[in-house]
Amino acid sequence: VQAGETSTSARAISSDLLADLYYFNKTFPEFQETQQDAESDTDTKPILGTAARTLLTLGYNIAFCGLLRVDELLKIQFHDITTWKNPETGQTKVTLTLPFRKTSQFGDIKPFVFWELPEEFQHLCVARALADWLEITGMTEGFVFRKVRARNRLAEKNEPMPSEQFLELFRHNLLDIKVDYNPYGTHSFRRGGCQWLSVERRWPLRQICEWGGWSQDFTHLTIVKYLISWNDNPHVDRDDFFNMHRLPAVACPTCNRSCHCA
Repeated sequence: VQAGETSTSARAISSDLLADLYYFNKTFPEFQETQQDAESDTDTKPILGTAARTLLTLGYNIAFCGLLRVDELLKIQFHDITTWKNPETGQTKVTLTLPFRKTSQFGDIKPFVFWELPEEFQHLCVARALADWLEITGMTEGFVFRKVRARNRLAEKNEPMPSEQFLELFRHNLLDIKVDYNPYGTHSFRRGGCQWLSVERRWPLRQICEWGGWSQDFTHLTIVKYLISWNDNPHVDRDDFFNMHRLPAVACPTCNRSCHCA
């Protein structure tokens, strides 16, 4: 940022954009290695094959729903995660206890509990994404997010993915669906998840602060930076603020209401 300029926050990613990425990645054809690929440089150009796309989906969902910073996300190891399946409902519960958190550097980090979401929210579901990742890799120990090498190979050793590579792969993924990646960054997930919980899920501000690790004394209101930025896409056009006849919103799969005041 130059002198006199205003810093720009990374644009918040929306649940709709995550849905577009999810369905694109889920239907992407299985990567087939060619002879040309086999003879190319092995470490300089990661390829977004099935494994990389599945890993990205898991990262997107945990960062978005857990309001995580990417450096927190990439430090997660398998021993930080436990799963439990309700024998009566079949619903899976994933409990994540972070080894490190910027806002809790001296321990006492409260766990994140992610229940399996309904089918309508499968594109945001941590439990489903984790199950897909385990099915593809069979990994049970070490870092969950491994460095991706050329030809869709995961690092042989327990080598975590650098934040620079996560950002690079995320940007490639946005280009897949023809979205300009320039406004987005690694903080887009924490900001986007915060807005999703506030605007779409109607979480109270205090509950969002507790979940995201923000102070609840409400003196500095750091959370406001995550809820509001000129760089975000507006939810409603100003011309329609008082237009009671504008088209209804997408119906909520829980309460089935589609009015803008739901």
